[in-house]
Amino acid sequence: MTTFSKDVFGPGGLWGVASAAYQIEGAVNEDGRSPSIWDTFSHTPGNLKTGENGDVACDFYHRYHDDIAFIREMNMQVHRFSLAWPRILPGGTGPVNQKGLDFYHRVIDRTLELGLQPWVTLIHWDLPQCWRQGAAGTNRDICGLVSQLRGKVCSMSFGGLDQATWNVASRCPTVLGYMQGTHAPGRRGFGNFLPAVHHAALAQAEGGRVLRAHVPDAQIGTTFSASYVQPAGPTWLSRMAAANYDVIANRLFLEPALGLGYPWKTTPFLLALQRYIRPGDMERLAFNFDFIGLQTYFRQLVRFDLLNPGTWGREVPHAERGSKELTEMGWEVWPENIYRLLKQFAAYKGVKRIIITENGAAFPDKLEGEQVHDPQRIQFVQDHLAQVLRAKQEGVPVEGYFYWSLLDNFEWAEGYRPRFGLVYVDYPTQKRVLKDSGKWFRAFLAN
Repeated sequence: MTTFSKDVFGPGGLWGVASAAYQIEGAVNEDGRSPSIWDTFSHTPGNLKTGENGDVACDFYHRYHDDIAFIREMNMQVHRFSLAWPRILPGGTGPVNQKGLDFYHRVIDRTLELGLQPWVTLIHWDLPQCWRQGAAGTNRDICGLVSQLRGKVCSMSFGGLDQATWNVASRCPTVLGYMQGTHAPGRRGFGNFLPAVHHAALAQAEGGRVLRAHVPDAQIGTTFSASYVQPAGPTWLSRMAAANYDVIANRLFLEPALGLGYPWKTTPFLLALQRYIRPGDMERLAFNFDFIGLQTYFRQLVRFDLLNPGTWGREVPHAERGSKELTEMGWEVWPENIYRLLKQFAAYKGVKRIIITENGAAFPDKLEGEQVHDPQRIQFVQDHLAQVLRAKQEGVPVEGYFYWSLLDNFEWAEGYRPRFGLVYVDYPTQKRVLKDSGKWFRAFLAN
Protein backbone atom coordinates (compact mmCIF):
# COMPACT_ATOMS: atom_id res chain seq x y z
CA MET A 1 0.00 0.00 0.00
CA THR A 2 1.01 3.61 -0.54
CA THR A 3 2.20 5.11 2.74
CA PHE A 4 2.33 8.81 3.55
CA SER A 5 0.83 11.17 6.08
CA LYS A 6 -1.51 14.10 5.62
CA ASP A 7 1.41 16.39 6.53
CA VAL A 8 2.93 15.97 3.07
CA PHE A 9 -0.08 17.85 1.66
CA GLY A 10 0.88 20.92 3.68
CA PRO A 11 -1.18 23.05 6.04
CA GLY A 12 -4.57 24.42 5.10
CA GLY A 13 -5.81 21.46 3.11
CA LEU A 14 -9.49 20.55 3.38
CA TRP A 15 -10.63 16.99 4.02
CA GLY A 16 -14.26 15.99 3.92
CA VAL A 17 -17.07 13.81 2.67
CA ALA A 18 -19.97 14.51 0.34
CA SER A 19 -23.58 13.46 -0.08
CA ALA A 20 -26.69 14.46 -2.02
CA ALA A 21 -30.18 15.00 -0.66
CA TYR A 22 -32.22 12.51 -2.68
CA GLN A 23 -29.64 9.77 -2.22
CA ILE A 24 -29.73 9.82 1.59
CA GLU A 25 -32.64 11.77 3.09
CA GLY A 26 -35.73 9.63 2.53
CA ALA A 27 -38.87 11.10 4.18
CA VAL A 28 -40.22 12.00 0.75
CA ASN A 29 -43.76 12.64 2.01
CA GLU A 30 -42.95 14.41 5.27
CA ASP A 31 -43.17 18.04 6.39
CA GLY A 32 -44.57 19.44 3.16
CA ARG A 33 -42.06 18.05 0.67
CA SER A 34 -43.35 17.73 -2.90
CA PRO A 35 -42.19 15.15 -5.48
CA SER A 36 -38.90 15.66 -7.30
CA ILE A 37 -38.06 14.53 -10.82
CA TRP A 38 -36.25 11.59 -9.22
CA ASP A 39 -39.36 10.53 -7.31
CA THR A 40 -41.27 10.44 -10.58
CA PHE A 41 -38.44 8.83 -12.55
CA SER A 42 -37.67 6.11 -9.99
CA HIS A 43 -41.34 5.20 -9.58
CA THR A 44 -41.85 4.82 -13.33
CA PRO A 45 -41.57 1.11 -14.22
CA GLY A 46 -38.55 0.26 -16.34
CA ASN A 47 -36.45 3.31 -15.52
CA LEU A 48 -34.30 1.71 -12.83
CA LYS A 49 -32.59 -1.65 -13.17
CA THR A 50 -33.72 -2.74 -9.71
CA GLY A 51 -37.10 -1.02 -9.46
CA GLU A 52 -35.91 0.72 -6.28
CA ASN A 53 -36.37 4.34 -5.22
CA GLY A 54 -35.23 6.89 -2.65
CA ASP A 55 -38.40 6.94 -0.55
CA VAL A 56 -36.46 5.86 2.55
CA ALA A 57 -32.85 5.78 1.36
CA CYS A 58 -30.61 6.17 4.45
CA ASP A 59 -33.30 7.95 6.47
CA PHE A 60 -30.86 10.81 6.99
CA TYR A 61 -33.84 13.10 7.54
CA HIS A 62 -34.35 11.46 10.92
CA ARG A 63 -30.80 10.23 11.60
CA TYR A 64 -28.71 13.26 10.60
CA HIS A 65 -27.62 13.98 14.18
CA ASP A 66 -25.67 10.73 14.52
CA ASP A 67 -24.68 10.50 10.85
CA ILE A 68 -22.87 13.84 10.90
CA ALA A 69 -20.99 12.69 14.00
CA PHE A 70 -19.23 10.08 11.84
CA ILE A 71 -17.55 12.94 9.94
CA ARG A 72 -16.10 14.27 13.17
CA GLU A 73 -15.09 10.75 14.23
CA MET A 74 -13.05 10.41 11.03
CA ASN A 75 -11.21 13.67 11.86
CA MET A 76 -12.51 15.39 8.75
CA GLN A 77 -13.27 19.09 8.47
CA VAL A 78 -15.95 19.45 5.81
CA HIS A 79 -19.53 18.25 5.51
CA ARG A 80 -20.66 18.75 1.92
CA PHE A 81 -24.39 18.22 1.39
CA SER A 82 -27.12 19.46 -0.91
CA LEU A 83 -30.47 21.17 -0.44
CA ALA A 84 -33.63 19.46 -1.69
CA TRP A 85 -35.77 22.13 -3.35
CA PRO A 86 -38.94 20.01 -3.16
CA ARG A 87 -38.61 20.55 0.60
CA ILE A 88 -37.93 24.28 0.47
CA LEU A 89 -40.16 25.34 -2.43
CA PRO A 90 -42.68 22.49 -2.75
CA GLY A 91 -44.88 24.59 -5.02
CA GLY A 92 -42.01 25.39 -7.35
CA THR A 93 -41.90 29.12 -6.63
CA GLY A 94 -43.49 30.19 -3.37
CA PRO A 95 -44.28 30.29 -0.56
CA VAL A 96 -41.22 28.90 1.20
CA ASN A 97 -41.85 25.80 3.30
CA GLN A 98 -40.53 26.72 6.73
CA LYS A 99 -40.33 23.09 7.83
CA GLY A 100 -37.99 22.39 4.92
CA LEU A 101 -35.76 25.33 5.85
CA ASP A 102 -35.82 24.28 9.48
CA PHE A 103 -34.45 20.85 8.60
CA TYR A 104 -31.43 22.33 6.87
CA HIS A 105 -30.89 24.75 9.74
CA ARG A 106 -30.74 21.71 12.03
CA VAL A 107 -28.24 20.01 9.71
CA ILE A 108 -26.07 23.12 9.60
CA ASP A 109 -26.32 23.66 13.35
CA ARG A 110 -25.21 20.09 14.00
CA THR A 111 -22.35 20.48 11.52
CA LEU A 112 -21.12 23.63 13.26
CA GLU A 113 -21.65 22.15 16.71
CA LEU A 114 -19.11 19.44 15.83
CA GLY A 115 -16.58 21.98 14.55
CA LEU A 116 -17.15 21.08 10.90
CA GLN A 117 -17.48 23.39 7.90
CA PRO A 118 -20.79 23.23 6.00
CA TRP A 119 -20.34 23.16 2.23
CA VAL A 120 -23.80 23.65 0.78
CA THR A 121 -24.58 22.47 -2.75
CA LEU A 122 -27.59 24.43 -3.99
CA ILE A 123 -28.82 21.68 -6.24
CA HIS A 124 -27.80 18.09 -6.92
CA TRP A 125 -30.12 16.78 -9.64
CA ASP A 126 -33.42 16.62 -7.68
CA LEU A 127 -35.49 19.39 -9.27
CA PRO A 128 -39.11 19.72 -8.11
CA GLN A 129 -41.36 17.82 -10.50
CA CYS A 130 -43.73 20.76 -10.66
CA TRP A 131 -41.16 22.95 -12.42
CA ARG A 132 -42.77 22.53 -15.84
CA GLN A 133 -43.31 18.85 -15.07
CA GLY A 134 -39.61 18.10 -14.82
CA ALA A 135 -38.57 19.80 -18.07
CA ALA A 136 -36.88 22.73 -16.32
CA GLY A 137 -33.58 22.08 -18.06
CA THR A 138 -35.08 22.68 -21.49
CA ASN A 139 -37.08 25.79 -20.52
CA ARG A 140 -35.16 29.04 -20.38
CA ASP A 141 -37.59 31.02 -18.25
CA ILE A 142 -37.86 28.37 -15.57
CA CYS A 143 -34.05 28.08 -15.37
CA GLY A 144 -33.71 31.81 -14.80
CA LEU A 145 -36.45 31.74 -12.20
CA VAL A 146 -34.84 28.79 -10.45
CA SER A 147 -31.48 30.56 -10.21
CA GLN A 148 -33.04 33.68 -8.74
CA LEU A 149 -35.13 31.77 -6.25
CA ARG A 150 -32.32 29.51 -5.11
CA GLY A 151 -29.96 32.41 -4.57
CA LYS A 152 -32.45 34.65 -2.80
CA VAL A 153 -33.90 31.97 -0.55
CA CYS A 154 -30.46 30.76 0.49
CA SER A 155 -29.02 34.21 1.04
CA MET A 156 -32.02 35.31 3.10
CA SER A 157 -32.26 32.07 5.06
CA PHE A 158 -28.63 31.11 5.50
CA GLY A 159 -26.74 34.24 4.50
CA GLY A 160 -25.57 34.97 8.02
CA LEU A 161 -23.47 31.82 8.06
CA ASP A 162 -19.95 33.14 7.72
CA GLN A 163 -18.64 29.59 7.95
CA ALA A 164 -20.63 28.25 5.00
CA THR A 165 -19.20 27.68 1.55
CA TRP A 166 -21.59 27.56 -1.40
CA ASN A 167 -21.58 25.33 -4.46
CA VAL A 168 -23.86 26.92 -7.03
CA ALA A 169 -24.49 23.55 -8.67
CA SER A 170 -23.36 20.00 -8.91
CA ARG A 171 -23.40 19.95 -12.67
CA CYS A 172 -26.74 18.96 -14.07
CA PRO A 173 -26.63 15.47 -15.65
CA THR A 174 -27.25 16.85 -19.13
CA VAL A 175 -25.89 13.83 -20.99
CA LEU A 176 -27.57 11.20 -18.80
CA GLY A 177 -30.80 13.08 -18.14
CA TYR A 178 -31.34 15.06 -21.35
CA MET A 179 -29.49 13.06 -24.04
CA GLN A 180 -29.40 9.38 -23.13
CA GLY A 181 -32.44 9.46 -20.85
CA THR A 182 -30.95 7.05 -18.32
CA HIS A 183 -31.32 9.56 -15.45
CA ALA A 184 -34.19 11.85 -14.51
CA PRO A 185 -36.06 13.42 -16.19
CA GLY A 186 -35.48 10.76 -18.87
CA ARG A 187 -35.31 13.05 -21.91
CA ARG A 188 -33.47 12.00 -25.06
CA GLY A 189 -31.92 13.56 -28.12
CA PHE A 190 -30.16 16.76 -29.13
CA GLY A 191 -33.44 18.69 -29.00
CA ASN A 192 -33.40 18.26 -25.22
CA PHE A 193 -29.64 18.14 -24.65
CA LEU A 194 -28.64 21.41 -26.31
CA PRO A 195 -31.12 23.76 -24.57
CA ALA A 196 -30.39 21.99 -21.27
CA VAL A 197 -26.68 22.72 -21.72
CA HIS A 198 -27.19 26.42 -22.37
CA HIS A 199 -29.74 26.94 -19.65
CA ALA A 200 -27.64 25.06 -17.08
CA ALA A 201 -24.60 27.15 -18.00
CA LEU A 202 -26.63 30.36 -17.63
CA ALA A 203 -28.11 29.15 -14.36
CA GLN A 204 -24.77 28.41 -12.73
CA ALA A 205 -23.49 31.91 -13.47
CA GLU A 206 -26.74 33.61 -12.49
CA GLY A 207 -26.86 31.67 -9.23
CA GLY A 208 -23.35 32.88 -8.46
CA ARG A 209 -24.31 36.49 -9.12
CA VAL A 210 -27.37 36.34 -6.89
CA LEU A 211 -25.41 34.82 -4.02
CA ARG A 212 -22.60 37.35 -4.45
CA ALA A 213 -25.08 40.22 -4.31
CA HIS A 214 -26.66 39.00 -1.09
CA VAL A 215 -23.69 37.34 0.63
CA PRO A 216 -20.68 39.27 -0.70
CA ASP A 217 -18.10 37.65 1.60
CA ALA A 218 -19.12 34.06 0.91
CA GLN A 219 -16.89 31.56 -0.86
CA ILE A 220 -18.78 30.60 -4.01
CA GLY A 221 -17.86 27.83 -6.40
CA THR A 222 -19.30 25.40 -8.87
CA THR A 223 -18.67 21.71 -9.43
CA PHE A 224 -18.12 19.81 -12.65
CA SER A 225 -18.43 16.10 -13.34
CA ALA A 226 -15.21 15.44 -15.22
CA SER A 227 -13.05 12.65 -16.65
CA TYR A 228 -9.67 12.71 -18.31
CA VAL A 229 -10.18 11.73 -21.95
CA GLN A 230 -7.63 9.67 -23.90
CA PRO A 231 -7.68 8.48 -27.52
CA ALA A 232 -7.67 4.69 -27.78
CA GLY A 233 -5.12 4.79 -30.58
CA PRO A 234 -2.51 7.05 -32.22
CA THR A 235 -4.49 7.91 -35.36
CA TRP A 236 -5.78 11.37 -36.17
CA LEU A 237 -9.34 10.02 -36.16
CA SER A 238 -8.95 8.69 -32.62
CA ARG A 239 -7.49 12.01 -31.45
CA MET A 240 -10.35 13.91 -33.10
CA ALA A 241 -12.96 11.72 -31.44
CA ALA A 242 -11.24 12.08 -28.07
CA ALA A 243 -11.13 15.86 -28.47
CA ASN A 244 -14.91 15.90 -29.02
CA TYR A 245 -15.46 13.75 -25.95
CA ASP A 246 -13.22 16.08 -23.95
CA VAL A 247 -15.45 18.98 -24.92
CA ILE A 248 -18.53 17.22 -23.54
CA ALA A 249 -16.82 15.79 -20.47
CA ASN A 250 -14.69 18.74 -19.36
CA ARG A 251 -14.89 21.94 -21.39
CA LEU A 252 -18.58 22.45 -22.09
CA PHE A 253 -19.45 24.17 -18.79
CA LEU A 254 -16.03 25.30 -17.57
CA GLU A 255 -15.07 27.48 -20.53
CA PRO A 256 -18.30 29.52 -20.63
CA ALA A 257 -17.95 30.12 -16.88
CA LEU A 258 -14.42 31.46 -17.48
CA GLY A 259 -15.64 33.84 -20.19
CA LEU A 260 -14.18 31.76 -23.03
CA GLY A 261 -17.51 30.89 -24.65
CA TYR A 262 -18.55 27.48 -25.92
CA PRO A 263 -15.85 25.28 -27.52
CA TRP A 264 -17.70 24.85 -30.78
CA LYS A 265 -14.56 25.29 -32.90
CA THR A 266 -13.48 21.87 -31.66
CA THR A 267 -16.94 20.30 -31.81
CA PRO A 268 -18.99 21.88 -34.62
CA PHE A 269 -22.31 20.24 -33.75
CA LEU A 270 -22.41 22.59 -30.75
CA LEU A 271 -23.00 25.44 -33.20
CA ALA A 272 -26.65 24.39 -32.94
CA LEU A 273 -26.57 25.99 -29.46
CA GLN A 274 -26.85 29.34 -31.22
CA ARG A 275 -30.58 28.87 -31.73
CA TYR A 276 -31.01 29.10 -27.93
CA ILE A 277 -28.63 32.02 -27.34
CA ARG A 278 -30.10 35.49 -26.91
CA PRO A 279 -28.33 38.86 -27.03
CA GLY A 280 -26.13 39.27 -23.96
CA ASP A 281 -26.09 35.58 -23.10
CA MET A 282 -22.43 34.99 -23.90
CA GLU A 283 -21.40 37.67 -21.42
CA ARG A 284 -23.85 36.36 -18.81
CA LEU A 285 -22.35 32.87 -18.95
CA ALA A 286 -19.24 34.07 -17.13
CA PHE A 287 -18.84 34.34 -13.36
CA ASN A 288 -15.75 34.81 -11.23
CA PHE A 289 -15.97 31.70 -9.05
CA ASP A 290 -13.76 31.50 -5.98
CA PHE A 291 -13.09 27.83 -6.60
CA ILE A 292 -13.80 25.03 -9.03
CA GLY A 293 -14.93 21.63 -7.76
CA LEU A 294 -14.18 18.42 -9.62
CA GLN A 295 -16.09 15.20 -9.16
CA THR A 296 -14.24 12.44 -10.92
CA TYR A 297 -14.17 8.65 -10.84
CA PHE A 298 -12.64 7.30 -14.06
CA ARG A 299 -11.06 8.21 -17.38
CA GLN A 300 -12.75 7.99 -20.76
CA LEU A 301 -10.89 5.98 -23.40
CA VAL A 302 -12.31 6.87 -26.81
CA ARG A 303 -12.08 5.28 -30.24
CA PHE A 304 -13.28 6.65 -33.58
CA ASP A 305 -16.77 5.53 -34.59
CA LEU A 306 -18.19 6.45 -37.99
CA LEU A 307 -21.68 5.52 -36.79
CA ASN A 308 -21.75 8.13 -34.01
CA PRO A 309 -21.92 11.50 -35.81
CA GLY A 310 -21.38 14.61 -33.73
CA THR A 311 -18.57 13.30 -31.56
CA TRP A 312 -17.48 10.64 -34.11
CA GLY A 313 -16.36 8.54 -31.21
CA ARG A 314 -17.40 5.87 -28.77
CA GLU A 315 -16.03 5.06 -25.34
CA VAL A 316 -14.16 1.78 -25.03
CA PRO A 317 -16.07 -0.31 -22.44
CA HIS A 318 -14.25 -0.39 -19.12
CA ALA A 319 -14.17 -4.20 -19.11
CA GLU A 320 -12.31 -4.21 -22.46
CA ARG A 321 -9.36 -2.07 -21.34
CA GLY A 322 -7.28 -4.81 -19.78
CA SER A 323 -7.59 -3.24 -16.34
CA LYS A 324 -6.60 -5.27 -13.30
CA GLU A 325 -9.57 -4.03 -11.30
CA LEU A 326 -13.14 -2.86 -11.86
CA THR A 327 -15.42 -1.39 -9.21
CA GLU A 328 -18.98 -2.56 -8.50
CA MET A 329 -20.11 0.08 -10.99
CA GLY A 330 -18.04 -1.65 -13.64
CA TRP A 331 -15.61 1.28 -13.73
CA GLU A 332 -11.92 0.89 -14.41
CA VAL A 333 -9.61 1.83 -11.52
CA TRP A 334 -7.01 4.16 -13.06
CA PRO A 335 -5.70 6.61 -10.42
CA GLU A 336 -3.73 8.70 -12.91
CA ASN A 337 -7.07 10.06 -14.14
CA ILE A 338 -7.25 12.44 -11.18
CA TYR A 339 -3.69 13.73 -11.74
CA ARG A 340 -4.17 14.40 -15.44
CA LEU A 341 -7.53 16.04 -14.85
CA LEU A 342 -6.09 18.36 -12.20
CA LYS A 343 -3.30 19.37 -14.56
CA GLN A 344 -5.79 20.02 -17.35
CA PHE A 345 -8.09 22.23 -15.29
CA ALA A 346 -5.21 24.08 -13.62
CA ALA A 347 -3.93 25.13 -17.06
CA TYR A 348 -6.85 27.58 -17.36
CA LYS A 349 -5.84 31.06 -16.26
CA GLY A 350 -9.20 31.76 -14.61
CA VAL A 351 -9.10 28.72 -12.30
CA LYS A 352 -7.95 29.97 -8.88
CA ARG A 353 -8.44 27.00 -6.58
CA ILE A 354 -9.51 23.41 -7.17
CA ILE A 355 -11.28 21.14 -4.71
CA ILE A 356 -11.88 17.45 -5.40
CA THR A 357 -15.52 17.54 -4.34
CA GLU A 358 -16.18 13.88 -5.20
CA ASN A 359 -13.96 10.85 -5.65
CA GLY A 360 -14.63 7.34 -4.46
CA ALA A 361 -15.44 3.78 -5.40
CA ALA A 362 -18.06 1.09 -4.84
CA PHE A 363 -16.96 -2.37 -3.80
CA PRO A 364 -18.89 -5.48 -2.63
CA ASP A 365 -18.77 -4.62 1.07
CA LYS A 366 -20.18 -7.11 3.56
CA LEU A 367 -21.08 -6.69 7.20
CA GLU A 368 -19.22 -9.25 9.31
CA GLY A 369 -20.39 -8.94 12.89
CA GLU A 370 -19.64 -5.33 13.78
CA GLN A 371 -17.02 -4.78 11.08
CA VAL A 372 -16.75 -4.09 7.36
CA HIS A 373 -13.37 -4.90 5.82
CA ASP A 374 -12.81 -2.94 2.60
CA PRO A 375 -9.09 -3.05 1.73
CA GLN A 376 -9.84 -2.29 -1.95
CA ARG A 377 -11.32 1.07 -0.98
CA ILE A 378 -8.36 1.96 1.24
CA GLN A 379 -6.02 1.15 -1.64
CA PHE A 380 -8.19 3.17 -4.02
CA VAL A 381 -8.05 6.23 -1.75
CA GLN A 382 -4.31 5.95 -1.14
CA ASP A 383 -3.51 5.59 -4.83
CA HIS A 384 -5.69 8.54 -5.77
CA LEU A 385 -4.30 10.72 -2.99
CA ALA A 386 -0.81 9.93 -4.26
CA GLN A 387 -1.84 11.34 -7.65
CA VAL A 388 -3.40 14.42 -6.01
CA LEU A 389 -0.13 14.98 -4.14
CA ARG A 390 1.80 14.58 -7.38
CA ALA A 391 -0.28 17.33 -8.98
CA LYS A 392 0.04 19.57 -5.93
CA GLN A 393 3.82 19.21 -5.90
CA GLU A 394 3.83 20.30 -9.53
CA GLY A 395 2.06 23.54 -8.70
CA VAL A 396 -1.62 22.67 -9.17
CA PRO A 397 -3.70 24.76 -6.71
CA VAL A 398 -5.63 21.78 -5.36
CA GLU A 399 -6.72 22.55 -1.81
CA GLY A 400 -9.06 19.79 -0.75
CA TYR A 401 -10.27 16.22 -1.16
CA PHE A 402 -13.83 15.13 -0.34
CA TYR A 403 -14.56 11.43 -0.47
CA TRP A 404 -17.81 10.21 -2.00
CA SER A 405 -19.61 9.28 0.05
CA LEU A 406 -20.23 9.48 3.78
CA LEU A 407 -22.88 6.73 3.74
CA ASP A 408 -23.78 3.90 1.44
CA ASN A 409 -26.78 5.33 -0.39
CA PHE A 410 -29.26 5.21 -3.25
CA GLU A 411 -26.98 5.27 -6.28
CA TRP A 412 -29.40 6.78 -8.79
CA ALA A 413 -30.24 4.40 -11.66
CA GLU A 414 -28.16 1.64 -10.06
CA GLY A 415 -30.28 1.48 -6.91
CA TYR A 416 -28.81 0.31 -3.60
CA ARG A 417 -26.40 -2.40 -4.77
CA PRO A 418 -23.27 -0.23 -5.26
CA ARG A 419 -21.83 0.80 -1.89
CA PHE A 420 -19.62 3.91 -1.99
CA GLY A 421 -19.78 4.89 1.68
CA LEU A 422 -17.17 5.06 4.41
CA VAL A 423 -20.08 4.12 6.66
CA TYR A 424 -21.95 0.89 5.95
CA VAL A 425 -25.74 1.10 5.96
CA ASP A 426 -27.76 -2.05 6.60
CA TYR A 427 -30.88 -0.87 4.79
CA PRO A 428 -33.48 -3.18 6.42
CA THR A 429 -32.48 -2.05 9.93
CA GLN A 430 -30.76 1.30 9.08
CA LYS A 431 -27.87 0.20 11.26
CA ARG A 432 -24.60 2.07 10.65
CA VAL A 433 -21.07 0.63 10.89
CA LEU A 434 -17.87 2.56 10.24
CA LYS A 435 -15.90 0.63 7.61
CA ASP A 436 -12.18 -0.01 7.79
CA SER A 437 -11.75 2.76 5.21
CA GLY A 438 -13.42 5.21 7.59
CA LYS A 439 -11.07 4.05 10.33
CA TRP A 440 -8.16 4.56 7.93
CA PHE A 441 -9.22 8.18 7.39
CA ARG A 442 -9.54 8.58 11.16
CA ALA A 443 -5.92 7.54 11.62
CA PHE A 444 -4.63 9.37 8.55
CA LEU A 445 -6.21 12.67 9.59
CA ALA A 446 -5.47 12.39 13.31
CA ASN A 447 -3.83 15.49 14.77
